[in-house]
Amino acid sequence: MWLWPGQALYIGPSLTLDFHSSAVSCLAVGVDAEFTLELDHGSRRGIRTALVPARVRHRVVADGTRMVFYYLDPASTRERACRRMMTGDAGLARDHEHEAELVRLAASLSDGVPLSQVRYWLDLAGPDGTDGSRDPRVRRAAARLDGPRGQRLAAKELAAEAGLSVSAFLRLFRAETGTTFRRYRLWARMLRVAALLETWPDLSTAAVEAGFASPSHFSSAFHAMFGLRPSTLFSQPVLISTVGRSVTEPLATPVRGTADARS
Repeated sequence: MWLWPGQALYIGPSLTLDFHSSAVSCLAVGVDAEFTLELDHGSRRGIRTALVPARVRHRVVADGTRMVFYYLDPASTRERACRRMMTGDAGLARDHEHEAELVRLAASLSDGVPLSQVRYWLDLAGPDGTDGSRDPRVRRAAARLDGPRGQRLAAKELAAEAGLSVSAFLRLFRAETGTTFRRYRLWARMLRVAALLETWPDLSTAAVEAGFASPSHFSSAFHAMFGLRPSTLFSQPVLISTVGRSVTEPLATPVRGTADARS
């Protein structure tokens, strides 16, 4: 698992996921085989790549043993670029134009690969350009939330920085990102938990430090966002690589089943 401010890339066992809805967009890639994407209004079978928007309730049923889940910051240029490279509508995009190459390269992403190789995969999925179409006030607010202490920021504070009323700021944030401020802040807290696991002893301690009210609050929020309990994910070794904003080699920390988050 690689972490950047606002983004995360997971490659590994496909896992058994329940229905869930992410706070941000998620590009799902079947590494070994196609997968079925189950939605509230029906299933899409035989998919190899799909971009699921934020707040869309869904479940991935993998035919293979490995999956890639790339969570994209909805305020980023990468997310828009990725969407433009796929077919379908705003509700569900599929069949990435570089699908075959994304699948081939994903199979080689493993422990110890150079960061440049990971970044090449990201650029193939959705180039990080200079598109200024997102409102700069929303981009600044998202960057603040992604900071080390941003997970505790209130909408009132960020609205004041943007020169807007709270209600106007919340409407603008949702219109620009496709997700709510509250859910984006929850996503930022999830990323903070993962980053803290490099130095904190267990999930419960990291969860409270990141702004969750309790370990049970974190566990329930994690299940709603990812479709499984954190104890399920961390019952096996997980290598977490936290990458800063600059181009540096990741700091890789294997995290094992130290969680006492509620099952």
